[in-house]
Amino acid sequence: MQHFILSRMNSFRYAFAGMHYILRTQQNTWIHAAISLVVIVLGFWLAIPTLSWALIIVSMGMVWMAECLNTAVETIIDLVSPQQHPLAKISKDVAAAGVLLAALAAVGVGLLVFGPPFIQRISFSN
Repeated sequence: MQHFILSRMNSFRYAFAGMHYILRTQQNTWIHAAISLVVIVLGFWLAIPTLSWALIIVSMGMVWMAECLNTAVETIIDLVSPQQHPLAKISKDVAAAGVLLAALAAVGVGLLVFGPPFIQRISFSN
């Protein structure tokens, strides 16, 4: 049982090391972090309902996960193919496209979730 607990603790340690790595080395993660913070503040300001929070959290998680996977793909490609290669470029481009698609989907969710309460909020303030 002790081995099981220690291995689970190590799993979390490795995951936090991965988050630390992407925050330290990937400029786009700072953009994701800033946008995530703005979205959370906006959610509280607009007092969105629980189901909307669920959609926002899943969307943010999807973007962060895509960024993590993109970084993993890029790192593996750099390891196995340090020289320029057309297939390495395709792999990196496709992984980056995954981040873009996740981000666009998150923007769509954000517009659907925040749009109506934001419009209502600014309409009442006039």
